[in-house]
Amino acid sequence: MARWADIEQALGVDVYFCDPHSPWQRPTNEHTNGLLRRWLPKSTDLNVGHVRLAVIEDNLNTMPRKLHHWDSPHSDYAALTCNHR
Repeated sequence: MARWADIEQALGVDVYFCDPHSPWQRPTNEHTNGLLRRWLPKSTDLNVGHVRLAVIEDNLNTMPRKLHHWDSPHSDYAALTCNHR
């Protein structure tokens, strides 16, 4: 990732990179990949079109998650953006 130090400085946050071939260092990414496999099994042609991708995106964003206390990412995002207006 280019210019990550600029991002750290601008946002005042630390940026971390995982080691290659270390899926245990990025469990959320691995879990999301598993969820995607519900709609796009391995060896699926990923040229599925914008409409199908939008449906998959909506399914993922409205799915309740333990991480969000069984709310969906969509509802958490909506609550956060509503509180900051």
